[in-house]
Formats: sequence, C-alpha cells, structure tokens
Amino acid sequence: MPHGNIAIFIPHVGCPNMCSFCNQRTISSTQSAPTAEEAEKIVAGAYSRIADNEKQNYEIAFFGGSFTAIDRDYMLSLLEAASLYVGKDKLHGIRISTRPDCIDDEVLSVLKKYGVTAIELGAQSMSDTVLSANDRGHTADDVRKASWLIKAYGFELGLQMMVGLYKSTEQDELYTVQEIIKLKPDTVRIYPVVILKGTRLAELYLSGKYKVMSLDRAVELCADMLEKFESNGIRVIRLGLHASENVEKDAVGGLYHPAMRELCESRIFRQKAEKLFTHKGSYTVRVSPKSVSKLIGQKKSNLLYFAQKGYNIKIVQDRNLPENEIVVAEEERNVLKIT
Repeated sequence: MPHGNIAIFIPHVGCPNMCSFCNQRTISSTQSAPTAEEAEKIVAGAYSRIADNEKQNYEIAFFGGSFTAIDRDYMLSLLEAASLYVGKDKLHGIRISTRPDCIDDEVLSVLKKYGVTAIELGAQSMSDTVLSANDRGHTADDVRKASWLIKAYGFELGLQMMVGLYKSTEQDELYTVQEIIKLKPDTVRIYPVVILKGTRLAELYLSGKYKVMSLDRAVELCADMLEKFESNGIRVIRLGLHASENVEKDAVGGLYHPAMRELCESRIFRQKAEKLFTHKGSYTVRVSPKSVSKLIGQKKSNLLYFAQKGYNIKIVQDRNLPENEIVVAEEERNVLKIT
C-alpha cells in the first residue's frame, strides 16, 4: 500500500550543535517552529483533503529538527496535537526524526504512549572520523545503540546517510552502507551532500579545503547503494534532497540534482543492459512499461551512451516483465535476461 506523510517541519529546534552541512531553514523552507495549535491546523487541513476512498498509509511526520531533543513541554504539546488524529481511518501513526544520541528508554516510552510508529535517525556516516570532521557530536556506536533500542521497542527504524561529506572517502561511504545493512532498518534515506550558504561546509568549500566528487561519480556510487539496500530488503524512501527554489538558490556547490533518484535508477538500468550486450550491434531490449523511462535515461542520456558505444537498441514494452527486469535479444537469436 502506498505511503503518505503529513509533514510538519521543526527547523533547528532541539539540535545541540550545528553540523557542518546544516541549514534546516533552507532545506525545509521554514523560518520558525510551529506552535502546537499551528501543527494541529496543518494536520486537520491535510486530513480533510484525503479522500475517504484513498488507499494510502498516512502518518503525521515531524521532520527538520531533533524531535526528542526539543524542550520536553513543547515536544509533548506537539505529540498531543498530533495524537488527536492517530487511529482514525486515514492516519495510522506518527513519524519523527532525531539524533542517535537523543534516544533512551525514557523517551521511547513517551513516544510509544503518544502513538509514534516510526523513528528516523540521522546517522549520516558510520565513520567516527567523518562524524567528527562534520561536527556531528555523536559516534557510530551511538547510531548502533539507538537503532537496537528503537527496534527493541517495536518502532519502525529509518536511517539517514549522507554521501560526499568533508573528509569522507568512497571507502567510508561503502562502509557506512555495510554497517547500516547490518542494523536492518526498515527504511533508508540517501542524501548526496549539498553545500549550502551559511554552513561550515560552504566555508571549507569556498576556501578550497574541501573538494566534492563529480555528480556523475556520485550517481554511480548512489546507484550501487540503492541496489545494495534494496537487495537486502531495505526500502530507500528518499534519494537526494527535495527539489526546491530555496535549495537551488542557496546551494554553492555539492551534489544537488532535482531528480537524483531518477538519475540513479537510469544508471542501474544502463549497467544491466550493458552487461547483456556482448559486442557492438543491434539489440531488442524488452522492459516493463513502468521502466521504459529508466532505460532511456534523463534527456535520453542512456540512448546516447549506448549509441556512442556502438549499441543500436530497439525498446519493446512487455507488461509481463517485473519492473527491475531486462530481456535482451540480438537479432532475435540469443536471448539474455537480467534482473
């Protein structure tokens, strides 16, 4: 069943320190934290717009700040406002995001009481060197301990990671993926780094002390991550920052693209197809109708790539194929398939 969020952003509130990359007001397009009354109005308005027959699994989602680190009375007021709608036919729970070092038994008991169903942790990296270099204020072991505790209490666990942070190598990125997989989260968000005005990363970048990988290399790396997570049964619910005027206006560098996931999925299909092309020539490639755009690539990038490599392809839509499967035939003789 599709999932939907009624998102309420709480920028910076509760964060004990300023991470090197963080400018939540730009990311969320929000300048001030909402009151409990304002949060309730957001939920009520969104609830009224959900059609009675709409088959989606909705949650109220508090994003942006470190929810469990905000003033306790304020946190409880937000939870009370949201919990008025939890359990109704359209809303099944509350999702929050927070820091790994702001999770313990006491706070999890409170969250459980108010109908919180999912907790996302900003892990960002599982390298202590990278975490320290980016002013995270917690360790990789904090991520592990918080994750185990969240799962023990029966919450859905989500982990967020960033790609291309200051001092992070490609080996660090792949190690982070491996360590996250070991924690068996239900969901993951992958955020290639975007360097925003007013952040320490921006200072490092503009001074030349911090260099970022190319977007093409980031796409290749994130495509590999996407495959690894999904092959281990972990849903990647976001890849790249939401497209927004604020982010595009305030970005001074980094790995931002308004359709980052589309680029990565197209790269995966390109790699799958190329493995099946045995030599230069003409091929018929069959894919699900839902995957045609992924095979073609954004702005026909995959078709141009194949042509440059000497592969002339004809795409045929096959409704019987799963979305992730490709079938290639060379002159209708040798049929090859990859999933």
